[in-house]
Amino acid sequence: MEDWTQTLGTGPLLGIAAAAVALILFLVIKVRLHAFLVLVVVSLLTAIATGLPLGVLVNEVLVASFGSTLGSVALLIGLGAIIGRMIESSGGARVIAEKMVSIFGEKRAAFALGITSLILGFPIFFDAGLIVMLPIIFAVARRIGGTNLLLYGFSGAAAFSVMHVFLPPHPGPVAATELFGANLGIVMLIGLVIAFPTWYVSGYLWGKFVNSRYPMIVPDLFGAKDDDQPVNPPKVGTVVAILLLPMLLIFLNTGLNSLGSIGVVDRDDTWVQALMLIGTSPVALLITALVALLVLGKFRGENGSALDKLVEGTLGTVASVILITGAGGMFGGVLRASGIGDALSSSLGDLGIPVIFAAYLIAVALRVAQGSATVALVTTAGLLAPAVIDGGFSVIDVAAITLAAAAGSVFASHVNDSGFWLVGRLMGMDVKTTLKTWTVQQALESVVGFALVLVIYAIF
Repeated sequence: MEDWTQTLGTGPLLGIAAAAVALILFLVIKVRLHAFLVLVVVSLLTAIATGLPLGVLVNEVLVASFGSTLGSVALLIGLGAIIGRMIESSGGARVIAEKMVSIFGEKRAAFALGITSLILGFPIFFDAGLIVMLPIIFAVARRIGGTNLLLYGFSGAAAFSVMHVFLPPHPGPVAATELFGANLGIVMLIGLVIAFPTWYVSGYLWGKFVNSRYPMIVPDLFGAKDDDQPVNPPKVGTVVAILLLPMLLIFLNTGLNSLGSIGVVDRDDTWVQALMLIGTSPVALLITALVALLVLGKFRGENGSALDKLVEGTLGTVASVILITGAGGMFGGVLRASGIGDALSSSLGDLGIPVIFAAYLIAVALRVAQGSATVALVTTAGLLAPAVIDGGFSVIDVAAITLAAAAGSVFASHVNDSGFWLVGRLMGMDVKTTLKTWTVQQALESVVGFALVLVIYAIF
């Protein structure tokens, strides 16, 4: 692959990408072939059509892209699902749901869930945060009507998405901040300013709208509505502590990393590395899963064989989600390896438009073309970094340009994005409904976030 050069022009590459997306939609929606098989087949056909070397196509492109996606999400989904199932099966989700409804009332419960998800989403990645919060979201939705899935689901999911896209310490904003030479504190401050209104419009209000259009029953991913609930559910404080545990551990990692960057602690010290290790997302979720098994299971009288069966059933339930997510990452990897995203971004970069608009539009094009928000953001930053660094912009301007690229990187999640399949499958939506609801939500989140960034850029 290192010696291979793409010879096709921008037009043919974009045509192949459009045809691949259309084929996926046709096979999934019309033919009703399973999404996992569709994504693998179309990934292979797209790789061949774009001229990727046949000798290395399978191992270095398809399998590598599939594996790299699973490497980042499979552990998070599996461990998060165990935590979620323990919270659900112990009665903890129902206890939290009843407490939230009693405090905020039925009308404000979705708003409260969104705010909670915004807070949890500060240190926790989108995938992990969503799957840990879903049992609470599902329990509240069941408690209030049972057909309000999109209102409660999107209030939570959009909150995690907003935090993942706009706020450090998430990888995309951090990498873009470094490449653009932006001030991390200013990026975080502006990100916090725009996070709430962006979520309110694209998550809460949009959730209310689509819920009225597509009322959906809460799926049974973490246990059906009629499951027998235990007579000795855990206390609210116990469940809240378990939910906060991964956030605190990840904050520990982030805090030590920040202190190390300014010389307060030595990141090479063994004790610092040990504490940072337990604060990485997979290890933090592993610790939380073990604590949940003990506190919500063993200490409440559940024996080992019952807990083993519960974990086994949970992992079986999410296996399809994990495989489809990996296959979505495979398709996105093919699009990146074939040069489709690079060809599109290079064409946009030559248009001569203001840098902040170029940052947004290039990120949008890359996101739509290859799926990954992080890749779209980092690639955009790499392309435009020289122009930004040498452009004489103020500190706030550079931070605004960074967040403009971040806003573009979340635009219109669709079939080449692993997150599209993750959200759709976890919430029990078919592809058509996911396109009508989640894809539009991501586009709305992008546009609203960029509009707010533009206001800050214009004022300061």
